[in-house]
Amino acid sequence: MRTLKVDLGERSYPIFIGADLLTDASRFLPYIAGRQVAIVTNETVAPLYLERLSQTLRERTMTAIVLPDGEAFKNWETLQLIFDGLLQARHDRRTTVIALGGGVIGDMAGFAAACYQRGVDFIQVPTTLLSQVDSSVGGKTGINHPLGKNMVGAFYQPKAVVIDTTTLATLPPRELAAGLAEVIKYGLICDEPFLAWLEQKMDRLLALDAEALTEAIERSCQAKARVVGADERESGLRAILNLGHTFGHAIETHMGYGVWLHGEAVAAGTVMALEMSTRLGWISPAERDRGIRLLQRAGLPVVPPGGMGPEHFLEHMAVDKKVLDGQLRLVLLNRPGEAVITADYPRDVLDATLRADYRALAAQLGE
Repeated sequence: MRTLKVDLGERSYPIFIGADLLTDASRFLPYIAGRQVAIVTNETVAPLYLERLSQTLRERTMTAIVLPDGEAFKNWETLQLIFDGLLQARHDRRTTVIALGGGVIGDMAGFAAACYQRGVDFIQVPTTLLSQVDSSVGGKTGINHPLGKNMVGAFYQPKAVVIDTTTLATLPPRELAAGLAEVIKYGLICDEPFLAWLEQKMDRLLALDAEALTEAIERSCQAKARVVGADERESGLRAILNLGHTFGHAIETHMGYGVWLHGEAVAAGTVMALEMSTRLGWISPAERDRGIRLLQRAGLPVVPPGGMGPEHFLEHMAVDKKVLDGQLRLVLLNRPGEAVITADYPRDVLDATLRADYRALAAQLGE
Protein backbone atom coordinates (compact mmCIF):
# COMPACT_ATOMS: atom_id res chain seq x y z
CA MET A 1 0.00 0.00 0.00
CA ARG A 2 1.13 3.54 -0.72
CA THR A 3 0.13 6.62 1.26
CA LEU A 4 0.14 10.22 0.07
CA LYS A 5 -0.95 13.40 1.82
CA VAL A 6 -2.95 16.39 0.64
CA ASP A 7 -1.37 19.16 2.71
CA LEU A 8 -4.04 21.66 3.73
CA GLY A 9 -3.02 22.42 7.31
CA GLU A 10 -5.68 21.32 9.78
CA ARG A 11 -7.76 19.91 6.90
CA SER A 12 -4.98 17.72 5.52
CA TYR A 13 -5.91 14.15 4.70
CA PRO A 14 -4.35 10.91 3.47
CA ILE A 15 -4.74 9.11 0.15
CA PHE A 16 -4.36 5.35 0.50
CA ILE A 17 -3.57 3.39 -2.69
CA GLY A 18 -3.43 -0.39 -2.78
CA ALA A 19 -5.13 -3.71 -3.43
CA ASP A 20 -8.08 -4.97 -1.35
CA LEU A 21 -8.38 -1.82 0.75
CA LEU A 22 -12.19 -2.16 0.81
CA THR A 23 -11.70 -4.95 3.36
CA ASP A 24 -9.17 -3.03 5.49
CA ALA A 25 -11.08 -1.41 8.36
CA SER A 26 -7.94 0.44 9.50
CA ARG A 27 -8.22 2.66 6.41
CA PHE A 28 -11.73 3.76 7.40
CA LEU A 29 -12.45 3.61 11.13
CA PRO A 30 -9.89 6.24 12.26
CA TYR A 31 -11.70 8.75 9.99
CA ILE A 32 -15.23 8.01 11.19
CA ALA A 33 -16.03 10.10 14.26
CA GLY A 34 -19.56 8.91 15.07
CA ARG A 35 -21.59 5.71 15.04
CA GLN A 36 -23.52 6.39 11.85
CA VAL A 37 -22.30 5.83 8.30
CA ALA A 38 -24.15 6.43 5.04
CA ILE A 39 -22.69 4.70 1.98
CA VAL A 40 -23.74 6.49 -1.21
CA THR A 41 -23.29 4.38 -4.33
CA ASN A 42 -25.09 3.54 -7.57
CA GLU A 43 -26.93 0.67 -9.19
CA THR A 44 -23.83 -0.52 -11.06
CA VAL A 45 -21.33 -0.41 -8.19
CA ALA A 46 -23.63 -1.62 -5.40
CA PRO A 47 -23.85 -5.27 -6.55
CA LEU A 48 -20.06 -5.38 -6.89
CA TYR A 49 -18.72 -3.70 -3.76
CA LEU A 50 -21.43 -2.52 -1.34
CA GLU A 51 -21.58 -5.75 0.67
CA ARG A 52 -17.78 -5.92 0.90
CA LEU A 53 -17.52 -2.41 2.32
CA SER A 54 -20.54 -2.93 4.57
CA GLN A 55 -18.86 -5.95 6.16
CA THR A 56 -15.70 -3.92 6.75
CA LEU A 57 -17.75 -1.26 8.57
CA ARG A 58 -20.09 -3.62 10.42
CA GLU A 59 -19.16 -2.02 13.76
CA ARG A 60 -21.03 1.09 12.62
CA THR A 61 -24.74 1.73 12.03
CA MET A 62 -25.06 1.86 8.28
CA THR A 63 -27.46 3.23 5.69
CA ALA A 64 -27.05 2.39 2.01
CA ILE A 65 -28.25 4.99 -0.49
CA VAL A 66 -28.23 3.54 -4.01
CA LEU A 67 -28.64 6.04 -6.85
CA PRO A 68 -29.21 5.59 -10.59
CA ASP A 69 -25.99 5.39 -12.56
CA GLY A 70 -24.76 7.99 -15.01
CA GLU A 71 -23.83 11.61 -15.63
CA ALA A 72 -27.44 12.28 -16.69
CA PHE A 73 -28.46 11.85 -13.02
CA LYS A 74 -25.95 14.33 -11.60
CA ASN A 75 -28.67 16.84 -10.76
CA TRP A 76 -30.85 18.32 -8.02
CA GLU A 77 -33.41 15.53 -8.19
CA THR A 78 -30.85 12.80 -7.54
CA LEU A 79 -29.10 14.90 -4.89
CA GLN A 80 -32.40 15.03 -3.01
CA LEU A 81 -32.41 11.22 -2.83
CA ILE A 82 -29.25 11.43 -0.70
CA PHE A 83 -30.86 13.93 1.66
CA ASP A 84 -34.00 11.77 1.78
CA GLY A 85 -31.94 8.75 2.82
CA LEU A 86 -30.03 10.66 5.49
CA LEU A 87 -33.15 12.22 6.99
CA GLN A 88 -35.27 9.08 6.88
CA ALA A 89 -32.56 7.17 8.76
CA ARG A 90 -32.14 10.13 11.16
CA HIS A 91 -28.48 10.70 10.59
CA ASP A 92 -27.04 13.32 12.92
CA ARG A 93 -24.18 15.79 12.64
CA ARG A 94 -21.58 13.15 13.57
CA THR A 95 -22.47 10.93 10.65
CA THR A 96 -19.94 10.11 7.94
CA VAL A 97 -20.94 9.95 4.28
CA ILE A 98 -18.90 7.49 2.20
CA ALA A 99 -18.85 7.95 -1.57
CA LEU A 100 -18.47 4.50 -3.17
CA GLY A 101 -18.32 4.85 -6.94
CA GLY A 102 -17.02 6.99 -9.76
CA GLY A 103 -16.80 10.73 -10.19
CA VAL A 104 -20.54 11.36 -10.32
CA ILE A 105 -21.07 9.61 -6.99
CA GLY A 106 -18.06 11.32 -5.42
CA ASP A 107 -19.17 14.77 -6.55
CA MET A 108 -22.77 14.33 -5.41
CA ALA A 109 -22.03 12.57 -2.11
CA GLY A 110 -19.42 15.20 -1.29
CA PHE A 111 -21.84 18.02 -2.09
CA ALA A 112 -24.52 16.37 0.05
CA ALA A 113 -22.02 16.05 2.91
CA ALA A 114 -21.11 19.73 2.55
CA CYS A 115 -24.78 20.71 2.83
CA TYR A 116 -26.32 18.20 5.26
CA GLN A 117 -26.79 19.88 8.64
CA ARG A 118 -24.30 22.47 7.32
CA GLY A 119 -21.53 19.95 6.88
CA VAL A 120 -20.73 16.39 7.92
CA ASP A 121 -17.62 14.28 7.36
CA PHE A 122 -17.14 12.23 4.23
CA ILE A 123 -14.70 9.71 2.78
CA GLN A 124 -13.99 9.17 -0.91
CA VAL A 125 -13.80 5.56 -2.14
CA PRO A 126 -13.37 5.96 -5.92
CA THR A 127 -13.92 2.86 -8.07
CA THR A 128 -13.08 4.19 -11.56
CA LEU A 129 -9.67 5.23 -12.82
CA LEU A 130 -10.90 8.73 -13.60
CA SER A 131 -12.21 9.28 -10.08
CA GLN A 132 -9.11 7.69 -8.53
CA VAL A 133 -6.70 10.04 -10.29
CA ASP A 134 -8.82 13.18 -10.39
CA SER A 135 -12.24 13.87 -8.93
CA SER A 136 -11.79 12.12 -5.55
CA VAL A 137 -8.81 14.33 -4.66
CA GLY A 138 -9.05 18.05 -4.00
CA GLY A 139 -12.50 18.65 -2.55
CA LYS A 140 -14.44 19.76 -5.61
CA THR A 141 -18.05 18.65 -5.22
CA GLY A 142 -21.21 19.51 -7.09
CA ILE A 143 -23.88 18.79 -9.66
CA ASN A 144 -24.59 19.79 -13.25
CA HIS A 145 -27.02 22.41 -14.47
CA PRO A 146 -28.68 22.18 -17.90
CA LEU A 147 -26.73 25.29 -18.94
CA GLY A 148 -23.34 24.21 -17.63
CA LYS A 149 -21.38 21.33 -16.12
CA ASN A 150 -20.47 21.44 -12.41
CA MET A 151 -21.82 24.97 -12.07
CA VAL A 152 -23.46 24.29 -8.67
CA GLY A 153 -21.29 22.94 -5.87
CA ALA A 154 -18.82 23.57 -3.08
CA PHE A 155 -15.18 23.10 -2.17
CA TYR A 156 -15.37 20.52 0.62
CA GLN A 157 -12.47 18.26 1.52
CA PRO A 158 -12.84 14.59 2.50
CA LYS A 159 -11.36 13.07 5.65
CA ALA A 160 -9.58 10.42 3.57
CA VAL A 161 -9.41 8.96 0.08
CA VAL A 162 -9.26 5.15 -0.11
CA ILE A 163 -8.26 3.84 -3.55
CA ASP A 164 -8.69 0.08 -3.90
CA THR A 165 -6.96 -0.75 -7.16
CA THR A 166 -8.70 -4.13 -7.45
CA THR A 167 -11.93 -2.31 -8.35
CA LEU A 168 -10.41 -1.53 -11.74
CA ALA A 169 -10.72 -5.22 -12.70
CA THR A 170 -14.45 -4.67 -13.29
CA LEU A 171 -14.01 -1.40 -15.18
CA PRO A 172 -15.25 -1.44 -18.80
CA PRO A 173 -12.58 -0.56 -21.41
CA ARG A 174 -14.35 2.67 -22.33
CA GLU A 175 -14.25 3.84 -18.69
CA LEU A 176 -10.58 2.86 -18.39
CA ALA A 177 -9.75 4.96 -21.45
CA ALA A 178 -11.73 7.88 -20.02
CA GLY A 179 -9.59 7.75 -16.89
CA LEU A 180 -6.40 7.68 -18.92
CA ALA A 181 -7.37 11.06 -20.40
CA GLU A 182 -6.91 12.62 -16.96
CA VAL A 183 -3.69 10.65 -16.35
CA ILE A 184 -2.21 11.94 -19.61
CA LYS A 185 -3.26 15.45 -18.60
CA TYR A 186 -0.86 15.43 -15.64
CA GLY A 187 2.06 14.64 -17.90
CA LEU A 188 1.11 17.44 -20.26
CA ILE A 189 0.59 20.15 -17.63
CA CYS A 190 3.27 19.60 -15.01
CA ASP A 191 5.34 16.40 -15.39
CA GLU A 192 7.04 15.78 -18.73
CA PRO A 193 8.97 12.74 -17.39
CA PHE A 194 5.59 11.21 -16.52
CA LEU A 195 4.49 11.86 -20.10
CA ALA A 196 7.50 9.89 -21.33
CA TRP A 197 6.72 7.11 -18.82
CA LEU A 198 3.14 6.91 -20.14
CA GLU A 199 4.43 6.55 -23.69
CA GLN A 200 6.47 3.54 -22.53
CA LYS A 201 3.75 1.96 -20.35
CA MET A 202 0.52 2.63 -22.26
CA ASP A 203 0.14 -0.97 -23.45
CA ARG A 204 0.56 -2.27 -19.89
CA LEU A 205 -1.99 0.22 -18.58
CA LEU A 206 -4.53 -0.85 -21.18
CA ALA A 207 -3.89 -4.48 -20.20
CA LEU A 208 -4.74 -3.58 -16.55
CA ASP A 209 -1.23 -4.38 -15.34
CA ALA A 210 -1.51 -3.86 -11.57
CA GLU A 211 2.01 -2.47 -11.06
CA ALA A 212 1.72 0.04 -13.90
CA LEU A 213 -1.77 1.17 -12.85
CA THR A 214 -0.70 1.66 -9.24
CA GLU A 215 2.25 3.80 -10.29
CA ALA A 216 0.11 5.83 -12.68
CA ILE A 217 -2.47 6.46 -9.95
CA GLU A 218 0.20 7.40 -7.42
CA ARG A 219 1.99 9.82 -9.74
CA SER A 220 -1.30 11.40 -10.81
CA CYS A 221 -2.43 11.85 -7.21
CA GLN A 222 0.97 13.28 -6.27
CA ALA A 223 0.65 15.88 -9.01
CA LYS A 224 -2.87 16.82 -8.04
CA ALA A 225 -2.05 16.93 -4.31
CA ARG A 226 0.82 19.37 -5.01
CA VAL A 227 -1.41 21.68 -7.00
CA VAL A 228 -4.33 21.54 -4.56
CA GLY A 229 -2.02 22.13 -1.61
CA ALA A 230 -0.77 25.31 -3.29
CA ASP A 231 -4.19 26.58 -4.46
CA GLU A 232 -7.15 24.85 -2.82
CA ARG A 233 -9.93 27.04 -4.22
CA GLU A 234 -8.65 27.53 -7.74
CA SER A 235 -7.75 31.19 -7.41
CA GLY A 236 -4.82 30.72 -9.75
CA LEU A 237 -2.49 27.73 -10.16
CA ARG A 238 -5.13 25.01 -9.67
CA ALA A 239 -6.84 26.00 -12.89
CA ILE A 240 -4.04 24.26 -14.84
CA LEU A 241 -5.78 21.00 -13.89
CA ASN A 242 -8.48 22.02 -16.37
CA LEU A 243 -6.42 21.48 -19.53
CA GLY A 244 -8.94 20.57 -22.21
CA HIS A 245 -11.87 20.95 -19.82
CA THR A 246 -13.33 24.21 -21.14
CA PHE A 247 -13.65 22.73 -24.63
CA GLY A 248 -14.60 19.35 -23.14
CA HIS A 249 -17.35 20.68 -20.87
CA ALA A 250 -18.83 22.43 -23.90
CA ILE A 251 -18.97 19.06 -25.66
CA GLU A 252 -20.65 17.39 -22.68
CA THR A 253 -23.23 20.13 -22.30
CA HIS A 254 -24.01 20.29 -26.01
CA MET A 255 -24.27 16.55 -26.55
CA GLY A 256 -26.24 15.90 -23.34
CA TYR A 257 -24.65 14.72 -20.10
CA GLY A 258 -23.53 11.11 -20.36
CA VAL A 259 -23.51 10.82 -24.16
CA TRP A 260 -19.78 11.43 -24.13
CA LEU A 261 -17.96 10.30 -20.99
CA HIS A 262 -16.16 13.10 -19.18
CA GLY A 263 -12.74 11.72 -20.06
CA GLU A 264 -13.70 11.35 -23.71
CA ALA A 265 -14.80 14.97 -23.90
CA VAL A 266 -11.63 16.08 -22.07
CA ALA A 267 -9.50 14.14 -24.58
CA ALA A 268 -11.07 15.89 -27.56
CA GLY A 269 -10.85 19.19 -25.65
CA THR A 270 -7.18 18.57 -24.90
CA VAL A 271 -6.49 18.15 -28.61
CA MET A 272 -8.13 21.55 -29.19
CA ALA A 273 -5.98 23.10 -26.43
CA LEU A 274 -2.86 21.58 -28.01
CA GLU A 275 -3.92 22.93 -31.40
CA MET A 276 -4.46 26.42 -30.01
CA SER A 277 -1.10 26.32 -28.21
CA THR A 278 0.50 25.43 -31.55
CA ARG A 279 -1.28 28.23 -33.41
CA LEU A 280 -0.01 30.69 -30.79
CA GLY A 281 3.54 29.44 -31.41
CA TRP A 282 3.97 28.17 -27.85
CA ILE A 283 4.49 24.51 -28.74
CA SER A 284 5.64 22.96 -32.00
CA PRO A 285 3.46 20.83 -34.29
CA ALA A 286 5.60 17.84 -33.26
CA GLU A 287 4.86 18.50 -29.58
CA ARG A 288 1.16 18.83 -30.39
CA ASP A 289 1.23 15.57 -32.31
CA ARG A 290 3.00 13.80 -29.43
CA GLY A 291 0.08 14.52 -27.13
CA ILE A 292 -2.52 13.54 -29.73
CA ARG A 293 -0.78 10.23 -30.49
CA LEU A 294 -0.77 9.30 -26.80
CA LEU A 295 -4.49 10.03 -26.51
CA GLN A 296 -5.07 7.91 -29.63
CA ARG A 297 -3.09 5.02 -28.15
CA ALA A 298 -5.31 5.18 -25.07
CA GLY A 299 -8.35 4.64 -27.30
CA LEU A 300 -9.75 8.12 -26.80
CA PRO A 301 -11.59 10.36 -29.28
CA VAL A 302 -9.41 13.15 -30.64
CA VAL A 303 -12.03 14.72 -32.91
CA PRO A 304 -14.90 16.90 -31.59
CA PRO A 305 -18.46 15.72 -32.31
CA GLY A 306 -19.64 16.12 -35.88
CA GLY A 307 -22.15 18.92 -36.27
CA MET A 308 -20.78 20.89 -33.32
CA GLY A 309 -19.62 24.18 -34.82
CA PRO A 310 -17.73 27.18 -33.42
CA GLU A 311 -20.99 28.90 -32.46
CA HIS A 312 -21.94 25.93 -30.27
CA PHE A 313 -18.57 25.92 -28.51
CA LEU A 314 -18.68 29.67 -27.89
CA GLU A 315 -22.22 29.51 -26.52
CA HIS A 316 -21.35 26.83 -23.96
CA MET A 317 -17.87 28.15 -23.15
CA ALA A 318 -19.43 31.48 -22.15
CA VAL A 319 -20.95 29.61 -19.17
CA ASP A 320 -17.69 28.39 -17.65
CA LYS A 321 -16.22 28.81 -14.18
CA LYS A 322 -13.03 30.22 -15.70
CA VAL A 323 -14.87 33.22 -17.15
CA LEU A 324 -13.89 36.27 -15.07
CA ASP A 325 -15.18 39.78 -15.76
CA GLY A 326 -16.50 38.59 -19.11
CA GLN A 327 -13.14 37.18 -20.23
CA LEU A 328 -12.75 33.48 -20.99
CA ARG A 329 -9.51 32.11 -19.56
CA LEU A 330 -8.09 28.99 -21.20
CA VAL A 331 -5.51 26.46 -20.03
CA LEU A 332 -2.86 26.06 -22.73
CA LEU A 333 0.71 24.74 -22.92
CA ASN A 334 3.92 26.75 -22.93
CA ARG A 335 5.67 23.44 -23.58
CA PRO A 336 5.05 19.78 -22.70
CA GLY A 337 5.04 19.61 -18.90
CA GLU A 338 4.22 23.30 -18.40
CA ALA A 339 0.72 24.77 -18.57
CA VAL A 340 -0.45 28.37 -18.42
CA ILE A 341 -3.83 29.97 -17.67
CA THR A 342 -4.48 32.94 -19.93
CA ALA A 343 -7.13 35.25 -21.33
CA ASP A 344 -4.46 37.00 -23.41
CA TYR A 345 -4.92 35.48 -26.85
CA PRO A 346 -6.14 36.88 -30.17
CA ARG A 347 -9.78 36.09 -30.84
CA ASP A 348 -8.96 35.00 -34.37
CA VAL A 349 -6.68 32.27 -33.00
CA LEU A 350 -9.53 30.89 -30.90
CA ASP A 351 -11.84 31.04 -33.91
CA ALA A 352 -9.28 29.22 -36.07
CA THR A 353 -8.89 26.58 -33.36
CA LEU A 354 -12.64 26.00 -33.27
CA ARG A 355 -12.74 25.67 -37.08
CA ALA A 356 -9.69 23.41 -37.46
CA ASP A 357 -10.02 20.11 -39.35
CA TYR A 358 -9.36 17.67 -36.50
CA ARG A 359 -10.54 14.70 -38.52
CA ALA A 360 -7.82 15.27 -41.10
CA LEU A 361 -5.24 15.79 -38.35
CA ALA A 362 -6.23 12.54 -36.64
CA ALA A 363 -6.09 10.64 -39.91
CA GLN A 364 -2.66 12.04 -40.63
CA LEU A 365 -1.43 10.77 -37.26
CA GLY A 366 -2.85 7.30 -37.84
CA GLU A 367 -6.20 7.19 -36.02
